[in-house]
Amino acid sequence: MAKNNTPAAAPKADIDFENELWNAANELRGAVAENQYKDYVLSLLFLKHLSERFEIRKQEIEQSFADPKSDYYSIEKHQQTEVLEDELEYQVKNVYRLPKEATWEYLRENAEQDDIKVKVDQAFVLIDEILSKRNPDYKGVLEPIFVKSQLSPTQVAGLINLFSKEKFSEINNPESDIYGRVYEYYIGKFAMAEGSGAGQFFTPGSVVRLLVEMLEPLKGRIMDLACGSGGMFVQSLKFLQAHGGDKNDISIYGQERYEGTLRLCKMNLLLRNLSFDVKLGDSLLQDRFPDLKADYALMNPPFNISNWHPELLPDNDPRLFGAKDTFTTPGNANYMWFQTLWHHLSERGTAGVVMANGAMTTGSAGEKNVREHMIQQGMVDCIVQMPDKLFLTTGIPACIFILSKNRDGRDGEHRERKNEILFIDARKLGTMASRRLRVFEDADVARIADTYHTWRNIGGSYTDTEGFCKAATLTEVAANNYVLSPGRYVGSEAEEDDGVPFEEKMKLLTTELAAQFEESALLEKRIRENLEGIGFGL
Repeated sequence: MAKNNTPAAAPKADIDFENELWNAANELRGAVAENQYKDYVLSLLFLKHLSERFEIRKQEIEQSFADPKSDYYSIEKHQQTEVLEDELEYQVKNVYRLPKEATWEYLRENAEQDDIKVKVDQAFVLIDEILSKRNPDYKGVLEPIFVKSQLSPTQVAGLINLFSKEKFSEINNPESDIYGRVYEYYIGKFAMAEGSGAGQFFTPGSVVRLLVEMLEPLKGRIMDLACGSGGMFVQSLKFLQAHGGDKNDISIYGQERYEGTLRLCKMNLLLRNLSFDVKLGDSLLQDRFPDLKADYALMNPPFNISNWHPELLPDNDPRLFGAKDTFTTPGNANYMWFQTLWHHLSERGTAGVVMANGAMTTGSAGEKNVREHMIQQGMVDCIVQMPDKLFLTTGIPACIFILSKNRDGRDGEHRERKNEILFIDARKLGTMASRRLRVFEDADVARIADTYHTWRNIGGSYTDTEGFCKAATLTEVAANNYVLSPGRYVGSEAEEDDGVPFEEKMKLLTTELAAQFEESALLEKRIRENLEGIGFGL
């Protein structure tokens, strides 16, 4: 398959667009805790999205009454009413028919009323009932939270009026993915505001893009068992669309431990009109998809979870590579994530996992046992060590593990590589977007992903690059005590030769050093003289 080497970047909102949104958020601080603010803003945005999609479909139906090519051309008035009220006419376009009290227009018209908080909550209840009627798993996506909040009616009206502007309308901007852009912007900003507490629902966009570009999920079942707000799924959709794929060719499965975060995920996926199956629960101890076999797994699980209670696992848990006491440790759950993912991969499945750097080298018995087993059995395809400051939500250095059951070269697209592991040291890549945050630029993502693809693909032109990448044999890895740190294998990047002979360099350095010694002696003499002058001689 021909590869498009340009990563599928998300549309970028202009600066004025972003500043206006965040300034609006700042105005509401004090009334709602920062870690809850997203619930109010994103819920309103979600309602507006459903409402506009409903209005668009309603207009399409109304126009069909005057279209000679339509089955509804020139039907009687009462029949038109029946068609407009038929839920199936909306469901066929993945749209929900809403009562007037649940529409954005109704809230906008009543925004200045003293009871606007009541009206918003009532709209949420109505929509939640409509969603759950079509799919019981959607129950609880919208909760009535405005009445019990400390937000004033004026503040709520301010939010409604802001999002009523034409620039935030899908009807007026049908190609802009306006709600998706606003939604992603706010999730990122809320992650910055919440700091470490936001890690369960946010993975930096450039890291998500890198994972998706490496795995190329164009068709099949996509899984994330720590799905947070659904960023891996959304980026997979963008990749699919950028490469001319059909979203009907992918199926989405996710699990998330936190109920509030799962609501964000469901809203995010519904915004994109994606079909999905995401469930609530602890993926390590409560596997809600025991029979799922995924073609792609993309995950950023919580790092280094201790006291995760492996003793609660059944002794015959099918995910374990062997005896529970040998392949688990209560001190860290990192390698239980790997075993869980491997169990859920299809016969040709591949997983990309963001993991703490310590997983590459840990000597803890349970973890090292799993790592050695994975290497010996040819499960590890690629390791990417990433630079620091990529994550606002944690200071722990991170890497990417690519695990694959598709290493035998039998699919006609990828070569046989069971006895190799590709190591990529990307610590020098990325650009500082601020003092706290580094991001991968398009060129960085392309360099890493292309390196992996040229190594993995049949006919690829891969070559080792000193200081950046190395295809090491399993024998080499075993000789390094099964340590997976890329720096152990890729070597040091060669420094450019400035053309100055060593003898000349050494002569110059010696002269400079002698001058520095002389200056140091003079400074010491002056300090002693000054101290003696005030009666404190050494």
